[in-house]
Amino acid sequence: MSLKWNTEKALTIATVILMSLAIWLVFFYLPEMKSGTGQVLDSSFKIFYFHLPIAFTAYFAFLVVLIASVQHLRLNSSKWDTIALSAAEVGVVFSFLVLVTGSIWAKATWGWYWIWEPRLTTSLVLMLVYLTYLMLRQAIEDPEKRARLAAVFGIVGFVSVPLSFLSIRLWRSAHPLMFGSSAYGGSGGGLEGTTLQITLLVNMAAFFLLFVTMLVYRIRNEELREELLAHDE
Repeated sequence: MSLKWNTEKALTIATVILMSLAIWLVFFYLPEMKSGTGQVLDSSFKIFYFHLPIAFTAYFAFLVVLIASVQHLRLNSSKWDTIALSAAEVGVVFSFLVLVTGSIWAKATWGWYWIWEPRLTTSLVLMLVYLTYLMLRQAIEDPEKRARLAAVFGIVGFVSVPLSFLSIRLWRSAHPLMFGSSAYGGSGGGLEGTTLQITLLVNMAAFFLLFVTMLVYRIRNEELREELLAHDE
């Protein structure tokens, strides 16, 4: 108990420090952003430094669901089922934040919160897939049957992750392409300059650590719930 408590406490402190640094970098360290023509961009562009790390963290959370689901089917261990459940819940929170931050940025930049285009649509589908995963779990009472079906769903549902990531590379989209190239000839501008890259990397690390901390707490809560249920029986 003491070791777990110390680990959770250390994770929480590290997350608060790194998140504080990430926010400071975005609002006080970044220079003014300019377009290719030299025009100063609206400060709403700063939300990109939260939006992208949140999106990548959501993808990572669902990768954890995939791995834990495979492990559960291989080993039939409730530990992996608990990890899959916890990662899915935290991942849904991050995928919701992806839609919120993306919509705020879209409104400030293009004048609309939402449009049915490939990236936004596949991001919404991604969140709905894992909401369905959680609802499926609620609908099945038998623990073993619930865990097996959820594991299968967690594996099949992962196809929505690469679909969301590749959407702006496969189809023309209003969403900007920051890295790599697309199938129709477009390419991302990337982020040039050490200042921008440091800010993005720190934010990536901060949100990844936030995910790990939330996952650890959620797993711990689930373990306590199962202990209480076993005690009542």
